[in-house]
Amino acid sequence: MRATTTFVGAAVATCAAASVALTGCGSASADTVPAAPGGSPLLAAAAKLPKVSAQQVLSLAERQVGISEDSSGGGTKFHQWYMSTQRARETAARDGGSTTEYRNAAWCDMFVSWVGAQAGIRPVLGWDAYTVAHAKWFEANHRWGHTPKPGAVVFFNWKGQKSAESVAHVGFVIKDNGDGTIKTVEGNTGEGKVEIRTRPTSQVAGYGYPVYTA
Repeated sequence: MRATTTFVGAAVATCAAASVALTGCGSASADTVPAAPGGSPLLAAAAKLPKVSAQQVLSLAERQVGISEDSSGGGTKFHQWYMSTQRARETAARDGGSTTEYRNAAWCDMFVSWVGAQAGIRPVLGWDAYTVAHAKWFEANHRWGHTPKPGAVVFFNWKGQKSAESVAHVGFVIKDNGDGTIKTVEGNTGEGKVEIRTRPTSQVAGYGYPVYTA
C-alpha cells in the first residue's frame, strides 16, 4: 500500500469550501451524529435517492475483494472510473495538477467513492480522491463522529490523532468487534488490493456517516 492522503500535487489542506461542492453516497445510522440546527443538508438529498441500505453498500464493497493494482500502483477500475468523472476535474483543479495524475495514484478513497456511486447514493456518501477533503465533507455536513457503525466510512490516522485534518487512509466499517477492533473493507491496502481487515480503533481518526435510505 502506498501513501493514501493525496494524489495531485500538494492537496489543499483547507477543504471546507470544497465540501460544499462534494456530493456522496451511503451512510450509517442517523442517530450516531448529533443533528445541527436544521439537521444535516444530506437528509434532504437522501429523500430523492433510491432505497439503499448499509448492508447493500457493504455487500457491493466486499464483492470487490481481491482486485489489485498493477506494478505502477494503478490500473484498477476505480482509477479509470474516477479519472472519467467531473469530480476528478474539480479535485485536480483544487489540488493542483491534471486528471492523468490519478492514473497511478493512491486509491483508497477512489474505491470508497466508486462504491457509493455504483450504489446510487453518491450525494449522501461523498466522493473524492483526497481523504482529508472527504473527511471534512462529512464534518461540514454534520455527519462526523467517533462511534463505529456498520456502513460508516472509517478514516484512519496511524498515530491515533482524532481529527479530519490528520486522516491518512479510508475504508468502510463492516462491524464493531466489541474488543477495541473493527472489521473493515478497504481499497489500496496490504499489497495494493481490496481486502477485509481487522483494525484497532486506536488508529481511527473518525467516522463519516452516510445517510442510508433503506
